Amino acid sequence: MTHAENIANDKNGTALPRRTGSSNGSDKTEPVLRTEGIVKRYPGTTALDGVDFNVYPGCVNVLIGENGAGKSTLTRILAGIESPTSGQLLLRDQSIAPASPREGRALGIGVIHQELTLFPNLSVSENLFTGRELVSGVGTVQHGKQKEVARTLMARLEQDISPDTLVEDLRIGQQQLVEIARALAEDVSILIMDEPTSALSRAETEILLRIVGELTAQGVAIVYISHKLDECLRIGDRFTVLRDGRLVAEAPAQDVSLAWIVENMSGRSEGALFRKEARTIGEPVLRVENLSLPRPHGGGYLIKNVSFTVRAGEAVGIYGLMGAGRTELLECLLGMHPDARGSVFLGDRSLAGLRIDERLQAGLALIPEDRQRLGVLRNMSVAKNISLAALSRFTRGPALSGRRENREVWRMIETLGIRVSSARQSIATLSGGNQQKAVVAKSLLTQPRVLMMDEPTRGIDVAAKSDIFHIVDDLAAQGMGILFVSSELKEVIALADRALVMARGRLTAALEGEDITEQHLADASVIAPSTEHPNEQVA
Repeated sequence: MTHAENIANDKNGTALPRRTGSSNGSDKTEPVLRTEGIVKRYPGTTALDGVDFNVYPGCVNVLIGENGAGKSTLTRILAGIESPTSGQLLLRDQSIAPASPREGRALGIGVIHQELTLFPNLSVSENLFTGRELVSGVGTVQHGKQKEVARTLMARLEQDISPDTLVEDLRIGQQQLVEIARALAEDVSILIMDEPTSALSRAETEILLRIVGELTAQGVAIVYISHKLDECLRIGDRFTVLRDGRLVAEAPAQDVSLAWIVENMSGRSEGALFRKEARTIGEPVLRVENLSLPRPHGGGYLIKNVSFTVRAGEAVGIYGLMGAGRTELLECLLGMHPDARGSVFLGDRSLAGLRIDERLQAGLALIPEDRQRLGVLRNMSVAKNISLAALSRFTRGPALSGRRENREVWRMIETLGIRVSSARQSIATLSGGNQQKAVVAKSLLTQPRVLMMDEPTRGIDVAAKSDIFHIVDDLAAQGMGILFVSSELKEVIALADRALVMARGRLTAALEGEDITEQHLADASVIAPSTEHPNEQVA
């Protein structure tokens, strides 16, 4: 009987991957998997340079580094997605060379990818078993048993999601949980988790971290990659730091602190990474009055009577739990929901009736949360991605001025510090942090008066976050209004001049200065489901 069939037959829905080797009492002092002198070269660059990496059983082995440090390359080699240029992999002291993910899984190595590898047009259960379907003795796919497994795994992740639901109908956090469930359906002894919580709510993150604890208690080795350093410190047993393709530090959890991580990752102190400069706040540049968005089905509102302002030179953060209406609010401001009611003014100009392109021309810009799906065109160059939204600036009649376009693209690359060898290289070859800077550059070329940013630091490392913070600081100092959404309490505190809190579609608090604390933000983000009073204007 397969591992998936065992899950389906577990009446209590508690089955999880069980290590096929030794039991909970396994010796954690010896690595179950290690690399020796791993080198990986691509044309023009060395991604890994002689890396020795140890993975210990029954432990959370945290692998950290800046974007481009080599983390993803190393884990792709471990999983058989790529082959090293030189060096070797040893699994329980036996040399291995997995040449495909299937061979990696056969060795007990599973992967949860940061960038989703799901098929949006297939159901949840079909995604869990694509390429490894449960078949009967006569060769037919056992769809019923696959749905049982899917239902059990979704219940384990505390998600009320039908196995028949199409993945494209799920929000991004739920899609991430389906990706996680697919890995849990495999009988693995080593599980690589690449940014598994980047799209999850706080409640969903807690569920996942609990499961991580259960897996390690069963002897499973976890390789954990995350840019959420507090999360790493909370669950990590051993820490390995890569920088510029080289191993620079390795230590057990008791010897690791936030300062140790930041300094080894970036070569700079934590204090040097995050600084908010004093700046002059001007007159309101964006004014929102009684904005509401009805639910498309079932009555009620996704956003209810929200009013606030953003002033020139001000960074306003919006905090709230998943489903609070934060993303929908930004989409309404850009004109993406024709059913929205209320008034939006950019300066003294009403945006009523304006299309999305007209609002962009008026001076609004939005950096979306889902960078891969909505922010970049992966089959195009860095230059074309940056210039795409502002092509009208480089045309005279039917002709495009390539010289002017190139000059403006390079100005953005240099201003934002985007690390590229050529503006013509594919944007897919850039690290997550540099891709995000390219998305910012695309918005800035439209010359906005107000820049809206939805989770601008999702999935990027601490140094890249620092770069984004400094970019926001510089833009605000130039008089631009900044409106950003973040699920990270510390990020809101570090970046916002003023913080708005949303809960269940309503604005519940407006905080300034020393009142922007984790406790105040968290308290205002929760209201009782029975609360039906319209919120008052608080900002």
